[in-house]
Amino acid sequence: MAESATPEQIVIVVDFGAQYGQLIARRVRDLHVYSEIVPCDITADEVRAMAPAAIILSGGPASVYAEDAPSIDPEILGLGIPVLGFCYGQQAMAVALGGEVAHTEKGEYGPAVITRAGESALFDGTPGEQTVWMSHRDAVSRVPEGFAITSRTEVCPVASMEYPERKLFATQFHPEVRHTEFGQTMLRNFLFGVCELEPDWTMDSIIEDSVAAIRAEVGDDRVILGLSGGVDSSVVAALCARAIGKQLTCVFVNHGLLRKGEPEEVEEVFTKQFDVDFIHVHAEERYLELLSGVTDPEEKRRIVGTQFWKEFFAVAEDLAQDGRPVKYLAQGTIYPDIIESGARKTGGKASTIKSHHNLIPFPEGVHFDLIEPLDHFFKDEVRALGTALGLPDYIVHRQPFPGPGLAIRIIGDVDGEKLTILKNADAIVREELDAYNERLFAETGERNSEHAVWQYFAVLPDIKSVGVMGDERTYARPVILRAVESSDAMTADWARLPYDVLARISGRIVAEVPGVNRVVYDITSKPPATIEWE
Repeated sequence: MAESATPEQIVIVVDFGAQYGQLIARRVRDLHVYSEIVPCDITADEVRAMAPAAIILSGGPASVYAEDAPSIDPEILGLGIPVLGFCYGQQAMAVALGGEVAHTEKGEYGPAVITRAGESALFDGTPGEQTVWMSHRDAVSRVPEGFAITSRTEVCPVASMEYPERKLFATQFHPEVRHTEFGQTMLRNFLFGVCELEPDWTMDSIIEDSVAAIRAEVGDDRVILGLSGGVDSSVVAALCARAIGKQLTCVFVNHGLLRKGEPEEVEEVFTKQFDVDFIHVHAEERYLELLSGVTDPEEKRRIVGTQFWKEFFAVAEDLAQDGRPVKYLAQGTIYPDIIESGARKTGGKASTIKSHHNLIPFPEGVHFDLIEPLDHFFKDEVRALGTALGLPDYIVHRQPFPGPGLAIRIIGDVDGEKLTILKNADAIVREELDAYNERLFAETGERNSEHAVWQYFAVLPDIKSVGVMGDERTYARPVILRAVESSDAMTADWARLPYDVLARISGRIVAEVPGVNRVVYDITSKPPATIEWE
């Protein structure tokens, strides 16, 4: 499997199970230094193979003295590579080097004020007293030999410690959290002051390295990509187009379940803006036949997914018969997919890949080598990459969309009439709330302001209700409006939309979408609900 290019200058984040593990890697990348997350049982030999420029030890939920508590290979701390530990990372460093950790009488959770104790390269340019974010009960009670205490709080006698000659630094608090007011300054001091790194991981270098890696792997062979029109697959397509041009075949399987106007947008971009072989498979009628009478959402997902691969491999077979065989399959796997699967990156190689990427149902006798050029990137980095590659904003910032598309935003069975109703209603919802978000942006100057809506769409339930339109009674369908605020999709709160916005959406849907006589607003948060309805 081909991977994206790994920069020579790398910071590894040793993960002790921290809720902030990915956040640490993101904070490093925000400073234009490439970072990767590795498991805490990584060995010194594996670290040597990766040749990192610096190591950061994450926090973690365990006690260092608990049975089966994760620990750091002490030899890693003697490699001469600068190390910075956070919270549990400080405790693990202390225990590994002969210090002691004790269970304090009083824990610290939330903001705390530290007082600096002497000079420290880590605190350069920060005040003598400052607010940090704590989350601990255990704390270092005796520092290892050679270490100096560099800050403390009223509760924690060792809020930070260091052994500058060995380039070992640690804090009990969390610099990666925004609530630590000078946290990013500390991280900058470590990376550029202590480690003497260069902020050279920029979008230009990312594109240049990724293009070179794709060209080196592919050579003169052909690549095929299942282009859904979503962010990840579109960015992969744009990146491969930059690297290999007409050697890439983009297969867009149109199942008829996308939002209104999206198939036309995808074809417009990848036939006119990028020099690739674009194949538009019109499978709308086949999908409607397969979904006819199906009400179970999991069965809908199975049908949509299974038929996609049938359509996709039929195109691949046709290409082979036309004398254009394909060796590689490009996919939009991104870094959180790798992390969440527990994949281990050592020596610059991923030994495992998220399970669903290994379960592509290749027909008998068919095989592709995989290319996953986004497997080093977080979602917002993928979006930034898409913008740099010239993709339009309406693709780069496209809202999350379920794989089975509108099939699971229609409650009950799917038919052409329901699809038309939902597409038209959903288009109005998106048009009005796009405009609402743009007004907020104009007022605040912030694209993601406090009241901006993160995701919004329409749902068509499997019921009808009585209404009155003109002088006649109607018996038509309601439409459910769903709009939520969220930063990570793990939790979400329903959006407190202004009444005039809700009134405009409701009035337009009832007036402009035949077959609808009622609009209701879902005001349930996640949890207990989910964002989608099925």
